[in-house]
Amino acid sequence: MQEFIRVTESTSNYNDLEKMSVQEILVNINKEDETVAAAVHAAMPQIEKLVTIIVDNMLAGGRLFYMGAGTSGRLGILDASEIPPTFGMPYGIIIGLIAGGEKAIQKAIENAEDSLTQGWLDLEEHGINKNDVVIGIAASGTTPYVIGALEACRNKNITTGSISCNQGSPLSAAADYPIEVVVGPEFVTGSTRMKSGTAQKLVLNMISTAVMIQIGRVEGNKMVNMQLTNEKLVDRGTKMLMEKTGLEDYETAKNLLLKYGSVKKAMDHLASGK
Repeated sequence: MQEFIRVTESTSNYNDLEKMSVQEILVNINKEDETVAAAVHAAMPQIEKLVTIIVDNMLAGGRLFYMGAGTSGRLGILDASEIPPTFGMPYGIIIGLIAGGEKAIQKAIENAEDSLTQGWLDLEEHGINKNDVVIGIAASGTTPYVIGALEACRNKNITTGSISCNQGSPLSAAADYPIEVVVGPEFVTGSTRMKSGTAQKLVLNMISTAVMIQIGRVEGNKMVNMQLTNEKLVDRGTKMLMEKTGLEDYETAKNLLLKYGSVKKAMDHLASGK
């Protein structure tokens, strides 16, 4: 068995950061960030397997849960919160959970991530079931809150995935579909909100966007189901409707859009001829 090494905690490739000029700091951070996309690309087969199973479960009526602590938890909540306005999905289909609850979104909650049982209790509050998929997110791959939740899911035949930035971590061992994006030491030693966080955000973007496309929430390359929550989105939706239907009058298209609530529903109305 391969020895588990926390590359995320390894000493930075840079030293004497406080002696660097602003330009040197920025250039070196950017240099490290340039390596992240390649690390994500290397994990593509793992990402594809997880996306495929999520699509199958969601089409069967399942939901998607993200679970994490600290930065990882916040990234999951961010991705989940963007799905309804972007793709018109109902709230509660993709759910982000963070160790310590809502207070932990803005403030660190001491010892919140150390419980092996709290993660499962949080899932139970949402009526977790066998159609759902749970993705544990932890840069280190060692967070007890996340590992405990995935182990409990496995015992109850609930499908799990994981996103971590260390190879062969305990979190990967607890997941049915582990994703490991090994980005190496951080610019500031151990500051996994940097490259590791960027990698996690990229993977979450890929997972949720691919799933939404696969279940029919995008047509062509347009967000035809986006929620019309502000004037910018109404204008974008109106122009999208005009482009897709050949309507030439802006106000007519806008009124149809507002009446039916989305580009998709307005297009369906026009196609029906009613």
